[in-house]
Amino acid sequence: MLERFIPKTSFSSYEDFSRNYRVDVPARFNFAWDVVDIIAAEDPSRIALVWCDEKGEEATFTFGQMRELSMKAAAFFLSLGIGKGDPVMLILKRRYEYWFCLLGLHRIGAVAIPATHLLTKKDIVYRNRAADVKAIVCVGDEKVLDNVDAAMPESPTLRHRIALNVKRKGWLDLQSEMARAQASLSRIQTESSDPSLLYFTSGTTGMPKMVQHDFAYPLGHIVTAKYWQNVQERGLHLTVADTGWAKAAWGKIYGQWLCGSGVFVYDYDRFVPSALLGVISRHKVTTFCAPPTMYRFFIKENLREYDFAALKYCTVAGEPLNPEVYAQFLDLTGLELREGYGQTEMTVAVAVFPWLEPKPGSMGLPSPGYDIDLVDDEGRSCDTGEKGQVVVRTDGRMPVGMFKGYYRDPELTARSWHDGMYRTGDVAWKDEDGYLWFVGRTDDVIKSSGYRIGPFEVESALIEHPAVLECAVTGVPDADRGAVVKATVVLAKGYTASHELATELQEHVKKTTAPYKYPRIVEFAAELPKTISGKIRRIEIRAKDGEEPSSNE
Repeated sequence: MLERFIPKTSFSSYEDFSRNYRVDVPARFNFAWDVVDIIAAEDPSRIALVWCDEKGEEATFTFGQMRELSMKAAAFFLSLGIGKGDPVMLILKRRYEYWFCLLGLHRIGAVAIPATHLLTKKDIVYRNRAADVKAIVCVGDEKVLDNVDAAMPESPTLRHRIALNVKRKGWLDLQSEMARAQASLSRIQTESSDPSLLYFTSGTTGMPKMVQHDFAYPLGHIVTAKYWQNVQERGLHLTVADTGWAKAAWGKIYGQWLCGSGVFVYDYDRFVPSALLGVISRHKVTTFCAPPTMYRFFIKENLREYDFAALKYCTVAGEPLNPEVYAQFLDLTGLELREGYGQTEMTVAVAVFPWLEPKPGSMGLPSPGYDIDLVDDEGRSCDTGEKGQVVVRTDGRMPVGMFKGYYRDPELTARSWHDGMYRTGDVAWKDEDGYLWFVGRTDDVIKSSGYRIGPFEVESALIEHPAVLECAVTGVPDADRGAVVKATVVLAKGYTASHELATELQEHVKKTTAPYKYPRIVEFAAELPKTISGKIRRIEIRAKDGEEPSSNE
């Protein structure tokens, strides 16, 4: 499959990879017709998707079945009058029907809008109106159904409500409708540059941004899957992500299938470390990707009780990885954790690729095609060791898989993308080997008494203390210093919050990193606020402490 798009698939070093990797993007490309159907024709019994849930239900789908079921989904959508360019929102959590619907929408040239089930009525109304959503397909959860119904009167373009296993006035049942549909369809031609996906990224003071990707976007994830996640031929790859987020596109379909790996999906509502570890072991998952939060919980389990013989490669993304977590996971499993960095707007842009020696806590080196730089507030390139904003220089060629701008928002696009640079809003520094080290979002960086302090620096020091299960570091406004460092700490089993322990943690940070970085405030919490994808929501902690939220988060 890859030979059709990558002239050279074997590289001897990172330098060879960086210089010579390229993707041939056809003028007309459609992942459903040009990848799924070709695999289905050549090897219909090849495993595409293995699914199970926390209740013990399981299902497996071959590429032959995936072709047939997505054809039925496409025929059903067409019967509703949904066609090329029409936006359809998918609120399907980790249900396997997501794959049928996504591929079905690709087949007819429609625009899929993956979304989380946590959206409120207000959220849904905003998305419906901003993108002119024509139909919504969702899980049969009563709360989700109620919110969609409530949004209907304020959503002038919304014509169809579809759900799984639903018997409700005004709604269509997806399974019943697909059962009646024909599994045959003439190809609807799409250009590689046509819109295919639309993601709403998180907003705070501003409304969510609309990131639009085209039909060539899946080809950008060949690097993600083959050279970062290192997926295995006929293996099973598990990326922990809800389908409502772009991380699912990174790890649950495109690159994995292009590179010959099946996709494994564990459908759960509540993260239980032992349950997820058991699933990985029983189903012989070969490659795995998860946010650092999960690894922090994993190392508190008895990892030697699980059979990880099939597991060959582990990656981490979403937030920086603490070196202590890296070291403990390696000691307990023999597996290195390799970091990667990117955004909804792009594919993996920086990673610890197979030829590179991991430096725990570092994002690694740039992906081929991504001209990554660090710049100061005036747009000048930063020197080694100097902190600056991560930018993608786009004066030359555009990376395959990178977005072309924010949908229907030229002003926002111009603010983020000017002078030949797309500004990510993330701060990092570069070491003498060119490795990039994440500091934080531009608005996460704490400016205290003239010092610029990255939350990750302090969190890495704290996590080394055995009492700390996880933590979040934020800045609290201070009249004298501008801001002071605050640590919100979740304690490991066997430890009790106390003034003495808070002092002990402060002294630990002073000894582990530069003393000026120590948290002047230590607060203990039962849990940290997180997004559904596992990222810590520092904005909620900052808001509680009286800091105005940022529109960049």
